[in-house]
Amino acid sequence: METTLIFRDGLELPDFASFVLLDEEDGIAALRAYYAAYVAIAKRHGVGIVLDSPTWRANHDWGARLGYSDQALDDVNRRGVGLLEGVRAEAGDGVVMVISGCIGPRGDGYVVGDAMSPEEAQAYHSAQVLTFAGTRADLVSALTLNYADEATGIARAAADAGIPSVISFTVETDGRLPSGQELRDAVAEVDAATDAAPAYYMLNCAHPTHFEGVLSEGGFERVRGLRANASAKSHAELDEAEELDQGDPYDLAVRYRELRPLLPGLNVVGGCCGTDERHIEKICAAFG
Repeated sequence: METTLIFRDGLELPDFASFVLLDEEDGIAALRAYYAAYVAIAKRHGVGIVLDSPTWRANHDWGARLGYSDQALDDVNRRGVGLLEGVRAEAGDGVVMVISGCIGPRGDGYVVGDAMSPEEAQAYHSAQVLTFAGTRADLVSALTLNYADEATGIARAAADAGIPSVISFTVETDGRLPSGQELRDAVAEVDAATDAAPAYYMLNCAHPTHFEGVLSEGGFERVRGLRANASAKSHAELDEAEELDQGDPYDLAVRYRELRPLLPGLNVVGGCCGTDERHIEKICAAFG
Protein backbone atom coordinates (compact mmCIF):
# COMPACT_ATOMS: atom_id res chain seq x y z
CA MET A 1 0.00 0.00 0.00
CA GLU A 2 2.56 2.55 1.12
CA THR A 3 4.98 2.16 -1.79
CA THR A 4 2.12 2.42 -4.28
CA LEU A 5 0.68 5.54 -2.65
CA ILE A 6 4.08 7.24 -2.39
CA PHE A 7 5.91 6.29 -5.56
CA ARG A 8 3.04 5.87 -8.02
CA ASP A 9 0.34 8.15 -6.67
CA GLY A 10 2.72 10.85 -5.44
CA LEU A 11 1.25 11.15 -1.94
CA GLU A 12 3.25 12.19 1.10
CA LEU A 13 3.14 9.66 3.92
CA PRO A 14 5.20 10.80 6.92
CA ASP A 15 7.03 7.87 8.49
CA PHE A 16 5.35 5.64 5.87
CA ALA A 17 2.04 6.14 7.72
CA SER A 18 -0.97 5.73 5.43
CA PHE A 19 -3.45 6.19 8.28
CA VAL A 20 -2.96 9.97 8.06
CA LEU A 21 -4.93 9.86 4.81
CA LEU A 22 -8.05 9.06 6.82
CA ASP A 23 -8.04 12.66 8.09
CA GLU A 24 -8.73 14.29 4.73
CA GLU A 25 -11.27 13.77 1.96
CA ASP A 26 -8.67 13.47 -0.80
CA GLY A 27 -6.79 10.92 1.26
CA ILE A 28 -9.89 8.82 1.80
CA ALA A 29 -10.62 8.96 -1.93
CA ALA A 30 -7.08 7.76 -2.67
CA LEU A 31 -7.50 4.83 -0.28
CA ARG A 32 -10.87 3.90 -1.79
CA ALA A 33 -9.35 3.90 -5.26
CA TYR A 34 -6.48 1.74 -4.04
CA TYR A 35 -8.82 -0.87 -2.54
CA ALA A 36 -11.21 -0.80 -5.50
CA ALA A 37 -8.50 -2.05 -7.86
CA TYR A 38 -8.02 -5.21 -5.78
CA VAL A 39 -11.71 -5.84 -5.26
CA ALA A 40 -12.12 -5.73 -9.04
CA ILE A 41 -9.41 -8.40 -9.40
CA ALA A 42 -11.15 -10.64 -6.86
CA LYS A 43 -14.41 -10.30 -8.78
CA ARG A 44 -12.80 -11.06 -12.13
CA HIS A 45 -11.12 -14.20 -10.82
CA GLY A 46 -13.95 -15.37 -8.57
CA VAL A 47 -11.85 -15.45 -5.40
CA GLY A 48 -12.20 -14.05 -1.90
CA ILE A 49 -10.07 -11.18 -0.71
CA VAL A 50 -8.46 -10.03 2.54
CA LEU A 51 -8.16 -6.25 2.80
CA ASP A 52 -5.96 -4.64 5.46
CA SER A 53 -6.92 -1.37 7.09
CA PRO A 54 -4.40 1.45 6.44
CA THR A 55 -3.22 1.31 10.06
CA TRP A 56 0.16 -0.40 9.90
CA ARG A 57 1.76 2.60 11.64
CA ALA A 58 -1.19 3.45 13.91
CA ASN A 59 0.35 2.31 17.19
CA HIS A 60 1.48 4.40 20.17
CA ASP A 61 5.12 5.18 19.32
CA TRP A 62 4.63 5.95 15.64
CA GLY A 63 1.41 7.82 16.34
CA ALA A 64 3.10 9.98 18.97
CA ARG A 65 5.80 10.92 16.44
CA LEU A 66 3.04 12.21 14.19
CA GLY A 67 1.18 14.07 16.93
CA TYR A 68 -1.61 11.55 17.55
CA SER A 69 -2.82 10.94 21.10
CA ASP A 70 -3.93 7.48 22.18
CA GLN A 71 -7.53 8.62 21.85
CA ALA A 72 -6.89 9.89 18.33
CA LEU A 73 -5.24 6.58 17.41
CA ASP A 74 -8.25 4.67 18.73
CA ASP A 75 -10.45 6.81 16.51
CA VAL A 76 -8.31 6.47 13.40
CA ASN A 77 -8.06 2.69 13.81
CA ARG A 78 -11.84 2.50 14.03
CA ARG A 79 -12.23 4.69 10.98
CA GLY A 80 -9.78 2.51 9.07
CA VAL A 81 -12.03 -0.50 9.63
CA GLY A 82 -15.09 1.63 8.89
CA LEU A 83 -13.64 2.53 5.51
CA LEU A 84 -13.33 -1.15 4.67
CA GLU A 85 -16.88 -1.79 5.83
CA GLY A 86 -17.93 0.69 3.19
CA VAL A 87 -15.76 -1.01 0.56
CA ARG A 88 -17.33 -4.37 1.47
CA ALA A 89 -20.85 -2.97 1.26
CA GLU A 90 -20.16 -1.46 -2.14
CA ALA A 91 -18.69 -4.74 -3.41
CA GLY A 92 -21.97 -6.49 -2.61
CA ASP A 93 -22.44 -10.23 -2.76
CA GLY A 94 -20.13 -10.62 -5.73
CA VAL A 95 -17.02 -11.14 -3.62
CA VAL A 96 -16.28 -12.63 -0.20
CA MET A 97 -14.25 -10.03 1.70
CA VAL A 98 -12.36 -10.43 4.98
CA ILE A 99 -11.60 -7.21 6.85
CA SER A 100 -8.23 -7.24 8.59
CA GLY A 101 -7.19 -4.74 11.23
CA CYS A 102 -3.58 -4.14 10.27
CA ILE A 103 -0.92 -3.96 12.98
CA GLY A 104 2.71 -3.07 12.39
CA PRO A 105 5.81 -3.48 14.54
CA ARG A 106 6.64 -1.08 17.32
CA GLY A 107 9.94 -0.35 15.62
CA ASP A 108 11.39 -0.84 12.16
CA GLY A 109 10.10 -3.63 9.96
CA TYR A 110 13.58 -4.44 8.68
CA VAL A 111 15.78 -4.13 11.77
CA VAL A 112 15.40 -5.40 15.33
CA GLY A 113 15.87 -2.39 17.59
CA ASP A 114 14.87 -2.34 21.26
CA ALA A 115 13.32 -5.78 21.47
CA MET A 116 10.44 -6.36 23.86
CA SER A 117 9.64 -9.42 25.90
CA PRO A 118 6.38 -11.20 25.01
CA GLU A 119 4.77 -9.58 28.06
CA GLU A 120 5.92 -6.11 27.05
CA ALA A 121 4.76 -6.66 23.48
CA GLN A 122 1.35 -7.82 24.66
CA ALA A 123 0.94 -4.76 26.84
CA TYR A 124 2.13 -2.44 24.08
CA HIS A 125 -0.05 -3.79 21.26
CA SER A 126 -3.16 -4.52 23.35
CA ALA A 127 -4.60 -1.04 22.80
CA GLN A 128 -4.73 -1.38 19.03
CA VAL A 129 -5.87 -5.00 19.20
CA LEU A 130 -8.70 -4.13 21.59
CA THR A 131 -9.80 -1.31 19.30
CA PHE A 132 -10.06 -3.71 16.37
CA ALA A 133 -11.86 -6.28 18.51
CA GLY A 134 -14.51 -3.65 19.14
CA THR A 135 -15.12 -3.11 15.42
CA ARG A 136 -16.41 -5.31 12.62
CA ALA A 137 -12.89 -6.43 11.71
CA ASP A 138 -12.81 -10.19 11.11
CA LEU A 139 -9.21 -10.58 12.31
CA VAL A 140 -6.01 -8.70 13.01
CA SER A 141 -2.92 -9.11 10.84
CA ALA A 142 0.47 -8.23 12.28
CA LEU A 143 2.77 -7.49 9.34
CA THR A 144 6.55 -7.10 8.97
CA LEU A 145 7.43 -8.56 12.36
CA ASN A 146 11.10 -9.39 12.70
CA TYR A 147 11.43 -11.29 15.98
CA ALA A 148 9.33 -13.92 17.71
CA ASP A 149 8.71 -12.24 21.08
CA GLU A 150 6.77 -9.35 19.54
CA ALA A 151 4.70 -11.82 17.52
CA THR A 152 3.98 -13.81 20.68
CA GLY A 153 2.77 -10.70 22.49
CA ILE A 154 0.43 -9.72 19.66
CA ALA A 155 -0.99 -13.24 19.36
CA ARG A 156 -1.65 -13.32 23.11
CA ALA A 157 -3.30 -9.89 23.01
CA ALA A 158 -5.59 -11.02 20.19
CA ALA A 159 -6.48 -14.25 21.96
CA ASP A 160 -7.38 -12.35 25.12
CA ALA A 161 -9.48 -9.91 23.07
CA GLY A 162 -11.31 -12.74 21.32
CA ILE A 163 -10.27 -11.87 17.77
CA PRO A 164 -8.31 -14.15 15.39
CA SER A 165 -4.74 -13.14 14.57
CA VAL A 166 -2.40 -13.58 11.64
CA ILE A 167 1.36 -13.29 12.13
CA SER A 168 3.53 -12.28 9.19
CA PHE A 169 7.32 -12.39 9.47
CA THR A 170 9.82 -10.36 7.49
CA VAL A 171 12.65 -12.53 6.18
CA GLU A 172 16.07 -11.58 4.82
CA THR A 173 17.91 -12.76 1.71
CA ASP A 174 18.96 -15.90 3.61
CA GLY A 175 15.35 -16.77 4.53
CA ARG A 176 15.92 -15.99 8.22
CA LEU A 177 14.18 -13.34 10.28
CA PRO A 178 16.16 -10.10 10.78
CA SER A 179 16.74 -11.38 14.33
CA GLY A 180 18.74 -14.22 12.78
CA GLN A 181 16.24 -16.88 13.82
CA GLU A 182 15.17 -19.57 11.40
CA LEU A 183 11.63 -19.07 10.13
CA ARG A 184 10.57 -22.57 11.19
CA ASP A 185 11.88 -21.97 14.70
CA ALA A 186 10.09 -18.62 14.98
CA VAL A 187 6.75 -20.16 14.03
CA ALA A 188 7.28 -23.05 16.44
CA GLU A 189 8.26 -20.65 19.25
CA VAL A 190 5.15 -18.49 18.85
CA ASP A 191 2.88 -21.53 18.59
CA ALA A 192 4.42 -23.06 21.72
CA ALA A 193 4.08 -19.82 23.69
CA THR A 194 0.47 -19.14 22.63
CA ASP A 195 -1.07 -22.61 22.37
CA ALA A 196 -1.05 -22.12 18.57
CA ALA A 197 -3.23 -19.03 18.85
CA PRO A 198 -2.54 -17.49 15.40
CA ALA A 199 -4.99 -18.56 12.71
CA TYR A 200 -2.05 -18.85 10.33
CA TYR A 201 1.34 -17.36 9.49
CA MET A 202 2.61 -15.42 6.49
CA LEU A 203 5.92 -14.38 4.96
CA ASN A 204 6.43 -10.84 3.76
CA CYS A 205 8.85 -8.33 2.28
CA ALA A 206 11.31 -10.65 0.51
CA HIS A 207 11.71 -11.98 -3.02
CA PRO A 208 10.88 -15.68 -3.55
CA THR A 209 14.52 -16.39 -4.35
CA HIS A 210 15.38 -15.34 -0.80
CA PHE A 211 13.32 -18.01 0.93
CA GLU A 212 12.52 -20.80 -1.55
CA GLY A 213 15.51 -22.79 -0.35
CA VAL A 214 14.26 -22.64 3.23
CA LEU A 215 10.74 -23.68 2.22
CA SER A 216 12.08 -26.62 0.24
CA GLU A 217 13.13 -28.20 3.55
CA GLY A 218 9.45 -28.69 4.39
CA GLY A 219 7.52 -28.39 7.61
CA PHE A 220 5.71 -25.12 6.90
CA GLU A 221 2.09 -26.27 7.13
CA ARG A 222 1.26 -23.30 9.37
CA VAL A 223 2.39 -20.81 6.71
CA ARG A 224 -0.73 -20.12 4.66
CA GLY A 225 -0.03 -16.63 3.36
CA LEU A 226 2.63 -15.07 1.15
CA ARG A 227 3.30 -11.39 0.49
CA ALA A 228 6.57 -11.24 -1.42
CA ASN A 229 8.48 -8.34 -2.91
CA ALA A 230 8.73 -8.06 -6.68
CA SER A 231 12.29 -6.80 -6.22
CA ALA A 232 15.15 -9.19 -5.54
CA LYS A 233 17.11 -6.44 -3.74
CA SER A 234 18.02 -6.74 -0.08
CA HIS A 235 16.33 -4.59 2.55
CA ALA A 236 19.45 -2.44 2.82
CA GLU A 237 19.38 -1.83 -0.94
CA LEU A 238 15.68 -1.03 -0.89
CA ASP A 239 16.18 1.44 1.96
CA GLU A 240 18.76 3.33 -0.09
CA ALA A 241 16.86 3.25 -3.39
CA GLU A 242 15.51 6.54 -4.70
CA GLU A 243 13.27 4.85 -7.27
CA LEU A 244 10.81 2.01 -6.78
CA ASP A 245 11.97 -1.39 -8.04
CA GLN A 246 8.75 -2.94 -9.35
CA GLY A 247 10.33 -6.11 -10.70
CA ASP A 248 8.48 -8.22 -13.26
CA PRO A 249 4.83 -9.04 -12.44
CA TYR A 250 4.78 -12.12 -14.67
CA ASP A 251 8.04 -13.50 -13.24
CA LEU A 252 6.76 -12.97 -9.70
CA ALA A 253 3.55 -14.84 -10.50
CA VAL A 254 5.47 -17.78 -11.95
CA ARG A 255 7.66 -17.94 -8.83
CA TYR A 256 4.56 -17.92 -6.62
CA ARG A 257 3.13 -20.84 -8.56
CA GLU A 258 6.40 -22.76 -8.22
CA LEU A 259 6.29 -22.25 -4.43
CA ARG A 260 2.83 -23.75 -4.16
CA PRO A 261 3.97 -27.38 -3.68
CA LEU A 262 6.26 -26.21 -0.85
CA LEU A 263 3.38 -24.56 1.04
CA PRO A 264 0.51 -27.07 1.07
CA GLY A 265 -1.77 -24.75 3.05
CA LEU A 266 -1.14 -21.63 0.96
CA ASN A 267 -4.40 -19.85 0.17
CA VAL A 268 -3.69 -16.16 0.85
CA VAL A 269 -1.46 -14.48 -1.73
CA GLY A 270 -0.59 -10.83 -2.13
CA GLY A 271 2.36 -8.51 -2.42
CA CYS A 272 4.68 -6.33 -0.38
CA CYS A 273 7.08 -3.52 -1.31
CA GLY A 274 6.91 -2.48 -4.96
CA THR A 275 3.90 -4.59 -5.88
CA ASP A 276 0.56 -3.26 -7.07
CA GLU A 277 -2.58 -4.54 -8.79
CA ARG A 278 -0.60 -5.61 -11.88
CA HIS A 279 1.36 -8.12 -9.83
CA ILE A 280 -1.73 -9.40 -8.03
CA GLU A 281 -3.61 -9.79 -11.31
CA LYS A 282 -0.80 -12.01 -12.64
CA ILE A 283 -0.61 -14.02 -9.42
CA CYS A 284 -4.37 -14.66 -9.46
CA ALA A 285 -4.16 -15.80 -13.06
CA ALA A 286 -1.23 -18.10 -12.28
CA PHE A 287 -3.05 -19.70 -9.36
CA GLY A 288 -6.32 -20.02 -11.24
